[in-house]
Amino acid sequence: MSVTDIIPDIHGQAEKLRIALQSLGWQRNGTTWLHPEPDRQIVFLGDFIDRGPENGAVIRIVRELMDAGRARAIMGNHELNALHFHMPDPETGEPLRTRDKGNFDQHESFLKEFPLGASHTKDVLDWMKGLPLFIETEELRAVHAAWIQPAIADLKKRTAAGVLSQDQLIRAGRKGDAFYNLIEAVAKGPEARLPVPHSFVDKGGKVRHHVRVKWWATEVRQQIG
Repeated sequence: MSVTDIIPDIHGQAEKLRIALQSLGWQRNGTTWLHPEPDRQIVFLGDFIDRGPENGAVIRIVRELMDAGRARAIMGNHELNALHFHMPDPETGEPLRTRDKGNFDQHESFLKEFPLGASHTKDVLDWMKGLPLFIETEELRAVHAAWIQPAIADLKKRTAAGVLSQDQLIRAGRKGDAFYNLIEAVAKGPEARLPVPHSFVDKGGKVRHHVRVKWWATEVRQQIG
């Protein structure tokens, strides 16, 4: 049986990605990476962007591996957020993700390399749009945040192998839409509201009133289906 390397949440850290690949036996060869084991594969779990200083370099490495048939990748919540940040709602003309200071700060490193409206930004966003929300084979299941079976089953029926259509991507950015809740469940994970007046400040300085729950725990799975 061939080996599959699972690599999550790179967040713009290209040098750390290179070191991780090398530690797993991958070797740079021209414009791609090769492994001594010819059937070796990689599954990237999304969140390629934001925080780190080399968003573009991370995306290039991932795309090179995918183009060579050595890797597959899924969409993380940061890719989903970036798409909504850059996309206008066709009904209102407003961005699907509010361009307030908090969101500008979250996407700061990505925007430095891929500013709003740039042609190379569009190319990267188009690539992101083609990423599925999950992968399921006989050997493995992969999702960015939470494998909630009813949500995955629903996505299987509605999407082309987990890839959102343009209309579905728009709906996923509209709070209150059923598709928004469906995508939030698998890409960000289920959350619970903290009792009022409790809150906490995350490492990015944002005040949070919700916490993500242990969806893999039996008692939680029973509550969320």
